[in-house]
Formats: sequence, C-alpha cells, structure tokens
Amino acid sequence: MSDSFEVTSGYTDGDIDTNPTSNSHLSDLIDRRYSRRETLRGGASAAAIAVFGGALLAACDDESDTDDDSAPVVTAGSSGATSAGRLVTLTSTVTDDGGIVTSSWTQVSGPTVTLSGATTATATFVAPAVAAGTPLVFRYTATDQSGQASSADTTVTISPAQLGFTAVAKNRNDVVTVPTGYSVAVLARLGDPIAEGVAAYANNGTDTNFAQRIGDHGDALYYYGLNAAGARDDNSNIRGVLVQNYENLNEQYLHPNGPTNVSAGPRPEAEAIKEIEAHGVGVIEVIQGTTGWSYVQNSAFNRRITPNTPVTINGPVRGSTLVRTAFSPAGTDGRGTINNCANGVTPWATNLTCEENWAGYFRRPTAVDNPRRTAKEVTALARYGVGSTNGNYAWASVTPADSSSTIFRKWDAQATGASATADYRNEPNQYGWCVEIDPYDRTKAPRKRTALGRFNHEGAWPGNFVVGRRPAWYMGDDAQNEYLYKFVSATPWVAADATAADRLAIGDKYLDNGTLYVARFNANGSGEWLPLVFGQGPLTAANTVYSYADQADVLTHARLAADALGATRMDRPEWTAVSPTTGEMYLTLTNNSSRTPATTDASNPRAYIDPPSASISNRNGHILRLRETGDTTEATGFAWDIYAFGAGSDLDATNINLSGLTADNDFSSPDGLWFGRSTNATGQVNPLLWVQTDDGAFTDQTNNQMLAALPGRVGDGGTRTVTNTAANGTTTTVTTRIGAAPGTQLRRFLTGPIQCEITGVDTTPDGRTMFVGIQHPGEGGTPAMPSSAWPATQGATTAPAAGTRPRSGIVVIRKNDGGVVAL
Repeated sequence: MSDSFEVTSGYTDGDIDTNPTSNSHLSDLIDRRYSRRETLRGGASAAAIAVFGGALLAACDDESDTDDDSAPVVTAGSSGATSAGRLVTLTSTVTDDGGIVTSSWTQVSGPTVTLSGATTATATFVAPAVAAGTPLVFRYTATDQSGQASSADTTVTISPAQLGFTAVAKNRNDVVTVPTGYSVAVLARLGDPIAEGVAAYANNGTDTNFAQRIGDHGDALYYYGLNAAGARDDNSNIRGVLVQNYENLNEQYLHPNGPTNVSAGPRPEAEAIKEIEAHGVGVIEVIQGTTGWSYVQNSAFNRRITPNTPVTINGPVRGSTLVRTAFSPAGTDGRGTINNCANGVTPWATNLTCEENWAGYFRRPTAVDNPRRTAKEVTALARYGVGSTNGNYAWASVTPADSSSTIFRKWDAQATGASATADYRNEPNQYGWCVEIDPYDRTKAPRKRTALGRFNHEGAWPGNFVVGRRPAWYMGDDAQNEYLYKFVSATPWVAADATAADRLAIGDKYLDNGTLYVARFNANGSGEWLPLVFGQGPLTAANTVYSYADQADVLTHARLAADALGATRMDRPEWTAVSPTTGEMYLTLTNNSSRTPATTDASNPRAYIDPPSASISNRNGHILRLRETGDTTEATGFAWDIYAFGAGSDLDATNINLSGLTADNDFSSPDGLWFGRSTNATGQVNPLLWVQTDDGAFTDQTNNQMLAALPGRVGDGGTRTVTNTAANGTTTTVTTRIGAAPGTQLRRFLTGPIQCEITGVDTTPDGRTMFVGIQHPGEGGTPAMPSSAWPATQGATTAPAAGTRPRSGIVVIRKNDGGVVAL
C-alpha cells in the first residue's frame, strides 16, 4: 500500500464507512500537527494548514508518520516589487521540529540574476535591467534531517530603471555630500606614496619624489579589473587598477611658502622637478577589503607617467620633420605627457589620456622668436597659442645641476639652434595628442596616436563597437570657439582583438590609420562630418592661409585645417560620452565668455547676462547630443539637438533656463560626462548619464556638483526660438533644437568641497562601487590661509588643524544597501 496520502474531491451522499484500511482519520492528523505547529492555531483555517501545508507544497502524513519525519512547512516572500538596479531580498519561513539541514533558492523564470546567499533562508539579488514590467519567479526549498523537502515560490516584478535617490541640496560645505542612504570615503589623495619605502605625505610643502606619488589635480579616471592571480579580469568588482590623469597644480601648496620666481625665473631646480613630476598620469592598484576600499602602496602595477617618461610617436606624424628635436632627431620618440584632462578607453583594455592645455607650458617670447621663424611657422604657432614669455611655471629658466640634462631646456620652444634638431622649437608639436597606455604593463612605453589629430584634446570617447564596422572616437577641443572632431579607424572591428595579449599592438591596428573629421552643425538639426585629408578641398599646398605639405602637416595643425573646412565654432567643447545602447553621442559645451548675441547660432544659441556678472556671454553652458545617420560610427552625417541648457532655476525661462531646471537639478558649466557601464543596469536599456561641473558662475549658490540623468533620444523635443539682447539693447533671435525637458529624470547626486571641480567618474562593472575625482579644492587659498581643508574634513568628528592644506583626491561612493549607485 502506498505510504502517501492523497487528497481527492468528489461527491458522495452516503454516511457510510467504505474504507476498510487503518489509515489515520482527519482528526488524528490535525491533532498530530497541532502539537508541533502551535503558531498555526486559529480554528478551521489552522486545521486546513495543519493538514495541507503551505501552498499545498508540504508532504503529507500517513499512518507510519511520526513527529520527526513529516516534511517542513515553508513560505517564500520578498521585499516586494522594485525597479532595475535595486537590491531585492528574498525571505522565507520554515516550520519543522526535526531541524532543517539545507536551504536553497533557485530562479524559476525571468531574466537571469546572480543570487547572493542562495543556500540560506534569506537571499538577495540586484534587479536586472528591463524595458517593461517583468516578473521573476524564485523557489525556496528546505530539506529536513529525514530528507523530506518542501518548496514555495515567490514572484518579484521588476520595472524599468528609475533614479532612486533624493536630490542633494545645493550647498557650500567643505565636504563631499552624497544622498541619504549612501556612504562616501576617501580612497587616495595628492602625494600619497605608490611605491615601497616612500614616506607618507607630510602635506607641508617639504615632500619630494612625485615620480612615486599620486599627482596633483586628479582628473579623468577609469577602473580596469584584476583577478586574484593579478591578470586582467573585465568582470572583477573587488580588485583592479585605477588610471587617473593629473592635469595641473595647486602649486602654492606644493612648496613650504609657495613657488619661487614663478613669473620670470630663474626657478629653483627642486621646485620645478616637483611640479613637473606632479603632472601626467598615475596607475594604482585598488582592492575592496572587509573594511572598504584601499589602494595598495607597493603593488607591482603602480606606475607614474610624467612629462619626463619616454614615449613613442606613432601614426602618420611619426618621423615627420615637424616633430624632430634635439632629443629625437628622427622624430620618433619623445618625453612624457602633460595637462592630461579627460580620457578614452578601448575594448582591448588600454587607456587613452588626452593632452589639453599644453601650449602655455612653453617659453617662446614672440617679439624675439617670430623673426627667426617662417611666416608659415608663425601662423601655426599663433593658432595654437604657443607664445608665452616664460611659460606657465617658467621651467625653462632652470639651470640644472647636471649640465647634460635637457628636461628643463625642452620647455624652451625658441628657434635658437642652427636647425630643428639642435634645439626644441618643435617640442610643442610633440604635445596636443591622445596617448595610449597599457594599464597592465608598466614596462610598455606610452604611444602618441597622431592619427587622432593635435589640438587641446579634452577626451576621446569611443562609439559602440560592432563587428565588421570601423570604430570611431569622439573628441572635443577645449577652448572657446573650437571644434568637435571624430576619428574613424581604417580597420573594421574584429571581436577577438578585445582579448589580444599585446594590447598596444592592437592599438597600432586601429588607431594609427583612419580618417579624422570635424563637425559642422546646420540650423535645421542636421550636420556633416568634414574629412581632414591632405589634397582634398582647401587642404593643399595652394592654401593661402596655411600651405599644407602632407597629411602629417594636416594632423599636426588640425585646427587650421578645420578652419579651412568651415567647421562650426562651439562653446568650449569638452567631454564626450556615448550611450551604450543607442550609440548617440553627448558633448559638454562648458561655457563661452566670448559668445555674443551677434555670434550665436542654432547649436550655440544663447548669449545673456547671468548676475552677478554684467557681461553678456554663454556663462552656464549646455549639453549637445547627436545621432549618426544610420546609427553607425562610419556615418558622415548626423542629426542633433541640445539635451539640456545649464542655468540657475531663477533665470528667465523663456531665453535662458530653456530646460526648465529646478532647485533639484540646476547646474552651470557642464564638463565631465559619462554613461554607466554596459555590464550593469545603469548602462542597459535606458542608460544613466553622469554630468560633472567645473563652474565659477554658480558658486555663489553651490560648490561644484555631479548630477545623474536618464535622458531620452535625439529629437524627443522640438524647436525653440531664443531672443538674445546686446549691450545696446538690440535683439537677435535664433532657432535651436532642444530635447524634452529633463524634469525629475535629472537630479543632483553630489556636491564637492570648497573651490573644487568634480571631474572623473567610473564604477566597478556591477555598478555598486563608484569612484569620483575631486580636483583642486581650495585652489584660491594661500599657504598661510588655505581656503579648504578637504579631504581632512571628510568624515571628521573635529575640525582639522588650522592651516591644513587641501589635496585633490578620489572618493569611493556606495549605496548602503548594496544596490547599484543612483538607481
């Protein structure tokens, strides 16, 4: 006879015992189960549960059962319906006198997720990205000591991603402020040692050896994963290397009493070498431990790339007479990189660092040097702004103790020798490039990728990679009235190249040959990419403004070539970012103090007064976006609109605050720009956009900030006519293309300390740890009276000591419940 008990239903009208077996009566079962499940007491419903169990999933008794071998009664539940990126908790209850031996959660249906605590009574997972409400079903199973198991299911419905935090209020506090429910900690700071045996940073101006310390003015950054064995691991969320640019200096804090003779020289050698080494790029290993994130001081991956580090020149300009110097008569090698601002990445896991405001470091007094130059040279030098009397920091004025050293002489760009290989007149031509670095191999010299053109490179963010399609990188030239560029590789993408062992060789394949384009924006919302190719159009030797000799000449003087082609002059084009799903490119146009009502156009439509300033300009900037024709990086045409206009929420909504910003999202001078990684919900379906500011116009209301956004698509808005008023009262109108108002889908996430810039952002692949750069806090202070004490203020229970000097740094931000940051 079967040892199980089956509940059946049917009709009988007879009060008669037709069952001759000795199986238990219903009342017997109730009595037995009541004795063990007192928490279920409650009349008829309790009796039913006692017999049938939770959700009819418990095994049932027969006459051979004892109190020790009946199956457990289980229930399954969750923290409830939620949206993508948020942490979900699965809960269970079990009733069994015999003791539970195993618990397990399994996923029954829906998009696959990773369960944490899957062999416990309570499990968690991060809600996956979805385009519409999507149910996920999970099953909890408990097994007791006698081997009997019971299961119960629960359903969790996931909706599309939403911003999941309350906006941070504008403030002028000397700390990094994050939303309620988040934690922030300092990871690394200016001067921190990154090699074994290097002393801790004293932060009083006496520190030296910045070639083995974290540099100043930390800017763009990117996280590259490592596995436990120290090999590349694109999915690692707990160990990796951070590559960060070091753009410039708060030199007043680098020396005990500020710099000596900086305006004209001669500069002390010790001061100058410290300042030089504090520039460039750094690679540091970071790891998550039981108490949080930290960097590893003695890691074999740690590396500094300074303006003195050997580099190679690659691409069409390699060997050109334009880059030949006394150091490299062949024009194939150089030393270092400087004023590194934004960045770029590649799928083969290299980093692109971009040289921005490099021209001002060189000494070239024009009254003395111009007579030594050809008219063509003078035109080129003037277009790039190489004409400083002493250079930003007068490094060329140093007389080194080692008379054979040329690390200071190279900053003198005058034509003083018999030829270009006898001096450093061409040294400026070795700067202004994108530089590729292998973050995993510090033995490999960085390579300057000259095919991407020479200008004030802000960044070089790639479009989406598609097999068989030629990839592209989008680049802003960060200066007033400069241009947006795109480099399209000559080589179609091959997926296997993403995992190649020789990463810089793959860079040779894709970054040394291709076509550089510059953008022209039309009033009707269309645009063209104009090729900078020698021999085409005005880019020939016959050009009367600048006579081009070859393609190397075109690339080295890309600004002049863009002028000749009639590209659109933009309001300081800075960072670019590309949506991982749509491929649409976003561009920050930070501001433009020289924009006037007479020079506005559809893509740069505002010139206005923003009090307390009385000048007319585009003081608050805007964010433009474009969609390539055919959604391909190879396109030569595009559609565009303006995603958001920077403005105070109190400014004129008709002609200035065109995006309808409120106190929760008003901003000024957008600079850093980045979409969430495609490996988590912030980079899937409807990706999340991060916006960072570098502002002086809005600092009467708030320190600089970082905002999170869930933007729409190009063309989701319409046209708007803007009226601009000149100083004499005359008005001009311009019709622009504006996206749908951001509304609550744009929200302030973070504010920084006093006088800082927020710049550089990335996350671990799972999106649950964020790294953010805090640049030049207290930049307006003096050694005697610093205007900020950050990061000593962060998390401090007492005020830092008077005179504490500020330091640029990196912070780590996490959501307290472990979910994806911002969702």
